[in-house]
Amino acid sequence: MSKEPIENKEYNNKELKGIRGSILTFKDNPFLNAPDKCYDFIKDGLIVITNGHIVDVGDYQTVIERNEPIGNIDVYRNSVIMPGFIDCHTHYVQSSIIGSFGNKLIDWLNQYTFPTESKFKDKRVAETAAKVFFRQILSHGTTTANVFATTFEESVDAFFEESMRYNTRMISGKVLQNRNVPASLCDKSAEESVEISEHLLNKWHGQGRQLYAVIPRFAPTSTSRQLRLAGELYQKYIDRGVYLHSHLDESVEEVKWVAELFPYIKNYAEVYDCFGMLGHLTVMAHCCVVNEDEWQILHDKDCAAIHCPSSNLFLGGGQFKYWEAMEPSRPVKVGMGSDIGGGTGFSIIRELADAYKVAMIGSHNLDAIHSLYMATRGGAEALHLEDKIGSIKPGYEADLAVVSLNPDSFTSWRLNYALDIFEKLFALITLSPGNLVSATYVAGHKVFDRMNGEQFSYSPNFKD
Repeated sequence: MSKEPIENKEYNNKELKGIRGSILTFKDNPFLNAPDKCYDFIKDGLIVITNGHIVDVGDYQTVIERNEPIGNIDVYRNSVIMPGFIDCHTHYVQSSIIGSFGNKLIDWLNQYTFPTESKFKDKRVAETAAKVFFRQILSHGTTTANVFATTFEESVDAFFEESMRYNTRMISGKVLQNRNVPASLCDKSAEESVEISEHLLNKWHGQGRQLYAVIPRFAPTSTSRQLRLAGELYQKYIDRGVYLHSHLDESVEEVKWVAELFPYIKNYAEVYDCFGMLGHLTVMAHCCVVNEDEWQILHDKDCAAIHCPSSNLFLGGGQFKYWEAMEPSRPVKVGMGSDIGGGTGFSIIRELADAYKVAMIGSHNLDAIHSLYMATRGGAEALHLEDKIGSIKPGYEADLAVVSLNPDSFTSWRLNYALDIFEKLFALITLSPGNLVSATYVAGHKVFDRMNGEQFSYSPNFKD
């Protein structure tokens, strides 16, 4: 880890804030490099923050000596400070249907998802769901998420408005869907749906820390015309950092359906490619039944594949094979996703526990180093935000999660039998206690504090 403070006059003479404790941060991909060279762990470290950014980090004594007096230092003992967790695929509008008993994916969509999302034309419904969603993810240490809204402008506005209050770095957008969905969710026309999406893009992209994604739900729910227009919109704004977010190869049934709808195209990934929807800011969720040709396409186009293990298990979609995705000869970037509400919880740490089990079924495994990389820097790399978030480093945005090594008496007792910090962290991942995260910081401001009655706090710079 660099132990030199950032050299930038912008930070001179500004109030400094400190956060002290053990620090774990990643600097490279342990799937492709020697794992012990891919992280830094500081037993007693100090992070110095001002103006929402990290300006210095390293061993406590070294950092405190080379900085002007820091009057405000939050101290976390028996904890590990990590970059804020990154949820690369989820649906805030499905928060109210988590844990709904159902059948396979398509039946579950028809029974629960579509009726629920139809209610989001009402801005009040969207606002309530957004408030609940943000409190849930922040209480689990997630500071950035890549999020589906739904058809209606109101659902996009409500999400970004709540994100602005916390000053979180979020990605979202209007869902494009003009066939094979109920009339209550169906776009009136392909042209109008993309015009509305472009309007929302210009309204929200780059507003504070907000980022926009063009979001066709998945190929079966858009006509060829809508997919073509969505691809054109994406390509028009990709150089401004606009994303394309959708689903790919979630289940065998879905893949067969796509083949029936697009019989003239070789595979599911090529459907998106044919319509101009693959690029370096394309994020594809699930990717459970991907063939080698598709992995090669995703690699060539520099797309990201998102592992959503609890959802894949809950809906019986399939098993994401990280060892195939990150084959060294043509690696694909991989991040973690909760996929609410097919996913069964808001905690990315708990997703890592399910990811381990899925890997074991495939005769592979995931230790704490590889898992926590995917939850932090790996997610940032998947979203091409690794120069801003995902690591604890001078110049980066100060989004942080404080993970307790003493969340309850049993866990504390269990960790006494761990030999080192990574054995402790692996046990924490496996147990995934609900109160694991003690505090969450967004742009250097503590937005969640479990020790203070689970208090949530909007950004001090927010003005309603």
